[in-house]
Amino acid sequence: MRERVLITGGAGFIGSHLCDALLAAGYDVRLYDNLNPQVHGNGAWPSYLTKHAELQCGDMRDAARLGRALEGIDDVVHLAASVGVGQSMYEIADYVGVNDCGTANLLQLLSKKPARKLVVASSMSVYGEGRYRTAPGAIVDNAVRSDGAIRAGAWDPVDERGEALVPIPTPEEKVPDLASVYALTKFSQERMCLLVGKAYGMSTVALRFFNVYGTRQALSNPYTGVLAIFASRLMNGNPPMIFEDGGQLRDFVHVRDVAQACRSAIEAAPTADGVYNVGTGRGVSIAELADRMRTLLGRPDLKPQLTGRYRIGDVRHCFAEIKKARHALGFDPKVGLNEGMAELVEWVRCEAPRDQVDFATRELSRRGLVA
Repeated sequence: MRERVLITGGAGFIGSHLCDALLAAGYDVRLYDNLNPQVHGNGAWPSYLTKHAELQCGDMRDAARLGRALEGIDDVVHLAASVGVGQSMYEIADYVGVNDCGTANLLQLLSKKPARKLVVASSMSVYGEGRYRTAPGAIVDNAVRSDGAIRAGAWDPVDERGEALVPIPTPEEKVPDLASVYALTKFSQERMCLLVGKAYGMSTVALRFFNVYGTRQALSNPYTGVLAIFASRLMNGNPPMIFEDGGQLRDFVHVRDVAQACRSAIEAAPTADGVYNVGTGRGVSIAELADRMRTLLGRPDLKPQLTGRYRIGDVRHCFAEIKKARHALGFDPKVGLNEGMAELVEWVRCEAPRDQVDFATRELSRRGLVA
């Protein structure tokens, strides 16, 4: 008998790619999603979903519907969440309700009938600033940027002597530093799942996703991934908007590699239970990504708009150390950034995204969340 997997948030771009990968591997798949209009503009099941998956519409906070979605399920991949660092700082009740209370609902139900495997999506945002080292080689896990330095445009963290710190890959062992409500909810989600999973003998893996990109991302959602936001701006004849000076480093991992990490977590032995980074191990600057995107979309005239402003909750540099996931899960990212961005651009050309970045920025500014 084939294993049956429930993917919460299954209509989203990560969930849909995971669905395709699991069906191709011989699993039966059920998708559970609330079809949030911020992500799915018309509130309908997206056309990219396969007809071979079972679809159930419902909110994570609706215990009755969620209970029906869990019937006959062997494994659960919990992706459903409100996503966005900036928005989480003013839609606080929604983020805590969906992410934490929704996860609590799921775990309450699983405590009565545990799944064989639970995989939960966490986030690199739980780290806050990534790991650094000093010029002499000392590790720094508590780097901070003072308000005064940020106001002066000194964007990079420094050591106690005022000397520049060097960003290096961030491992799972780094102590979390929760800089936003979103980060707080993601850390709570992973801790709850690991705690309850252990208590009820349910094999549990938490995957800390770094910056996931690829086709099917919600292009009209101003709180989605930065590559999708850049594409939406450029497709509407607007320059990419970049906070700070564009030198901040992030780790961009393709959605197909993320789907493979989720499948590997499902299939891993219980001895592999724990927390894993899912990234590429390489940092790329936001300014470089903007330049690549406008070149690929044929808009070299739309030079990036460097705002010189700072959003509350943002960090300067963070990219993944993935040795642990390579060893325990066999995780090996295959899609290079050039290949992944070219594929994304070909998909974007067939879409009609709405650029809502100015609206989102005004909302953050109005609430004092942009300095």
